[in-house]
Amino acid sequence: MADDVVQARRLPTFTETPEEVAFELRAHEGALWTGGKLLIGIFAFACAALAFAYFYLRSANNEDLWRPGGVTAPTAWGAAIFALTLLSAFLVAFGYRRFRRGLVLDWMVAGWIAVLGALCVVGLQIWQLTQLPFFPGSSGYASCFIGWASLNIALVLSGTYWLETSLARELRLRRAAKEDGGTSRSALPNARMLRVSLEGCTYFWGFIALAATFFWVLFYVL
Repeated sequence: MADDVVQARRLPTFTETPEEVAFELRAHEGALWTGGKLLIGIFAFACAALAFAYFYLRSANNEDLWRPGGVTAPTAWGAAIFALTLLSAFLVAFGYRRFRRGLVLDWMVAGWIAVLGALCVVGLQIWQLTQLPFFPGSSGYASCFIGWASLNIALVLSGTYWLETSLARELRLRRAAKEDGGTSRSALPNARMLRVSLEGCTYFWGFIALAATFFWVLFYVL
């Protein structure tokens, strides 16, 4: 037993060098950056598939069942959803610019308002589905619209969750990063990860705004 204790004491201890720690941090930042772009790519493929179905069914128009009677989803609800989506995306981008300037409080105010607006978008989108003047499979337009409504809910909920977790993380880091220049400038690993994650979240909300504009034109203008 004594020999085992002596042997354990003689075992070498492994410690990471500063270079190794810095490399791991850079790798973690790169993984977060890549993951954010991959998430945008996944949803972009989903939007592309929906757009293909829209244009294919519209051009085929078998038995004039693409859009019989020129039926359209409730325009007022659609306009409210579209406007709130753009407002939330604008607030996320505006807040991120303020964050980069060190005005963390401005970012938090803009971020929480964006979260509230996004939740309203989800609620209105679900409510709109209960007010449709058509059944899901009644026409090509109806089927595509149901697909877009479901995809939009998934998009906005994903962006909202990402933004809310970033805001909550800042609240936890505020005290630790306060003496190091705040979360917008701190060299602490968690603060660096937050900045990378927030950048990806801002890009994702920009994608949400582009998708909302594109499909607004398809379903309400064309």
